[in-house]
Amino acid sequence: MESYITDTPVASIIFIFTVITSIYAFSNPTVYGKFMLHPYSISRGERLYSLITSGLIHKDWMHLIFNMISYFFFAFQLEKTFVSLSTWGHLQFAVLYLVSIVLSDITSIIKHKDHFWFNSLGASGAVCAVVFSYILFYPLNLMIIFPIPIPIWAVVYGFLFLGYCWYAARDSRDAINHDAHFYGALTGILITIIFHPDVAGYFIRQLSGAV
Repeated sequence: MESYITDTPVASIIFIFTVITSIYAFSNPTVYGKFMLHPYSISRGERLYSLITSGLIHKDWMHLIFNMISYFFFAFQLEKTFVSLSTWGHLQFAVLYLVSIVLSDITSIIKHKDHFWFNSLGASGAVCAVVFSYILFYPLNLMIIFPIPIPIWAVVYGFLFLGYCWYAARDSRDAINHDAHFYGALTGILITIIFHPDVAGYFIRQLSGAV
């Protein structure tokens, strides 16, 4: 535990704070309601704080556990990678995560600005940003993704995931904010390239060497 705190302090703090806040909100309906993203209010200049707080709470235990497991497998290694490339690595990771919480929801805010009963919550957009930033650095790492029974390259997973999110967002009936996943992933890619422009060339070279 100590190595996580010392080597990846930002990822550790985000992980701990998100878990604690989510668990607290489960038993506090007032906090739960106030922290949720509400596009109707935001588009009218109200509850702007929920652009951030919505990424700190989750619908239920399954939602929280799934997001935090995904976060655990990618966030800590990503922060280490940022630190290895820049003295500002810890700050870069923090910026990527927090900005992605906000930008991943912009499309949802625009789409649902007149839908009073629409709410959204969860760290999924920011977690997707972390995962896709990781994929830029490690495109050929193997990942096992349910329900695919065999390991696949991270980059293959990335393309499949983006394609699914794009398709699902067109006619979503499952109460999942696929827009947040899709645009969170794109935000992660964009911010990573802004911070480390060479990663784009590295990514292409990795793929070229694999075919």
